[in-house]
Amino acid sequence: GRRTSPPKSTATVRARRSRAAEKMSAMSNMPKVTNKQPAPMQITAEQILREARERQEDEPYTAPAQKVMDPEELAVYRMKERKQYEDRLRMNRNAMGAWIKYAAFEEAQRDFERARSVYERAIDVDHRNSALWLKYAEMEMRNRHINAARNVWDRAVTLMPRMDQFWFKYIYMEEMLGNVAGARALFDRWTEWEPEDHAWTSFVRLELRANQPDRARAVFQRYVACHNLPRAWVKWAKFEEKQGQTANSRAVFEAAMQEMDERDHGEAFFLAFAQFEERAKEAERARAIYKYALEALPRSQALDLHKKYVQFEKQHGDRRGIENVVVTRKRFAYEEAVKADPHTYDVWFDYARLEESAIEAEADYHRVRDVYERAVANVPPAADKRLWRRYIYLWLKYALFEELTALDAERAAAVLAEARRVVPHEHFTFAKLWVHAAHLEVRQKRLDAARKLLGQAIGRCPKDKLFKEYVQLELQLGDVERCRKLYGRYLEWSPSNCAAWAAYADLEASLGEASRSRAIFELAVGQEQLDMPESLWKAYLDFEIGASEWDKARALYRRLLARTRHVKVWLSFATMEVEAGGEGEGEAARERAAAVYAEAEASFRESGQKDERVLVLEAWRDMLARGGSEAALASVEAKMPKRVKKRRPVLGEEGEAAGWEEYYDYIFAEEEAAAPSLKILDMARKWKKQKVEGDS
Repeated sequence: GRRTSPPKSTATVRARRSRAAEKMSAMSNMPKVTNKQPAPMQITAEQILREARERQEDEPYTAPAQKVMDPEELAVYRMKERKQYEDRLRMNRNAMGAWIKYAAFEEAQRDFERARSVYERAIDVDHRNSALWLKYAEMEMRNRHINAARNVWDRAVTLMPRMDQFWFKYIYMEEMLGNVAGARALFDRWTEWEPEDHAWTSFVRLELRANQPDRARAVFQRYVACHNLPRAWVKWAKFEEKQGQTANSRAVFEAAMQEMDERDHGEAFFLAFAQFEERAKEAERARAIYKYALEALPRSQALDLHKKYVQFEKQHGDRRGIENVVVTRKRFAYEEAVKADPHTYDVWFDYARLEESAIEAEADYHRVRDVYERAVANVPPAADKRLWRRYIYLWLKYALFEELTALDAERAAAVLAEARRVVPHEHFTFAKLWVHAAHLEVRQKRLDAARKLLGQAIGRCPKDKLFKEYVQLELQLGDVERCRKLYGRYLEWSPSNCAAWAAYADLEASLGEASRSRAIFELAVGQEQLDMPESLWKAYLDFEIGASEWDKARALYRRLLARTRHVKVWLSFATMEVEAGGEGEGEAARERAAAVYAEAEASFRESGQKDERVLVLEAWRDMLARGGSEAALASVEAKMPKRVKKRRPVLGEEGEAAGWEEYYDYIFAEEEAAAPSLKILDMARKWKKQKVEGDS
């Protein structure tokens, strides 16, 4: 069952042995390498390959030309080539390149039937191959087989109507043959498929080459009906302009404005329309188009349009036109800013100011009103007064515009009423809103309405400013009783308000009611809590001093010193005593003032307040220097302390030592007598000073 190899012949065995013997002898004759050290010059594989490439012949190999001498040899050659092509296609039937080469070979042999047969067989394999159809039709055209070429083109455009190249070449062939009607018919067939723009423009150019402008217009009508887009209408308008039909071109643009959707009214269309009017010497029409476009389009979509408008105004406009261009540019910038953040109220202020500055007639008021209405519609998102402060001024500016510019007081009152409705008064209010509305009513001579507004404001949300403005209004109107009632309500609402008490007392004093004013001051200083008692006491003292009621003023100072021993009270008391002396009483007044100074100095000496004591002594000395006796002045000078520099430790936030700091201290005569060491230090200081002066 085991398979055996056939026996080898004797000759075969001998041949193998002889070859082996020759190989062994060759190996034995090879020179032996005795020096196995590396050669001094090394060579790399890359260098070997480069030298081999350089030694190759530059001329490529060309097959020898075959010369066919007789028909039999030609038939053999053709059969050989066809067999090769057929074998290749049999191996790969989808190789379109092989089919095309096969057909080109048959065409070179002038055997067109066979070439057509090859193309038809290839089309059966892949009828969607555009290159195959192009080669097929070009073969027929090259050899002037017109009807055959038409047949091929017709089949191609029927199978693949979206292949624009087929239509162009087919139409070009018909036009080259002078068959304009056939080319027109082909365009009609093509446009039924609603092709892209280049097909329609080629159709128009065909009609123009045929000198048929009316037919070209008809093509444009079908074009814009198929593609209702700005580019189609602009091409039609330019066509009419080239034909010298300015009216027709304008009519095309106007029809485009009506037929196209508003979203298709873009920057390019308006630019083309305006530039057409410029070329037609219609500057006003072009300006109207520019303005309409800039109003209709957002800023981001009209940058080039605005630049062209600026150039247009510089060429054709006057000063007002250029200013309008600048206003338009700023308007676009503000629109973009408020679109990005509508709660940026400063931008709204600038926008409204721009529109107010651009007002030329009453018809322009709607622009300003529109800006204000859009601005006030952006209510702050939270009931936080900090967010509302700038917002409220929008309403106030709006009302001022209506009253002063538009001269419509009723509309201004309505604006302020709406502003008061928007503000959340349960959280906070703005007194300026109520006051502005009341002043508006006063200017319109409606006093009852103004009082009603301010009374409503005080009842709903009382504030200091509301009371003050209401009182000021009644004072201007001369109604004192209303002022007193208002001050009464004011002090009932805020009994600790020293400014209100002082203002009420000043009102009575201005009316000559000193007793009423004094009674008000007494009620005020008798309150348990006051926000600024020092200002109230000062106003009371100024009132008594102004009335030359010196005894009452002294009594007030004593009452005040019973509550506070502040140095300013003592100094003011002493100053009052100096001023209280009339003609011939100067010495007595200074004695009373000196008594006050002495009492103050003794008080501060007991309490150990050195700085306050120094202030009192300096004021006392200055008074005596202006008109006192020498003995009294020397006595005060003797009480003046010495000013010395000292050091003291500085502690950090946690109580640790943080270094030393210098400060000035005052040493009075009684302290110096109690501490003899201070005299020694003083003498040492004087000695050092004398020594330094002697060395210098």
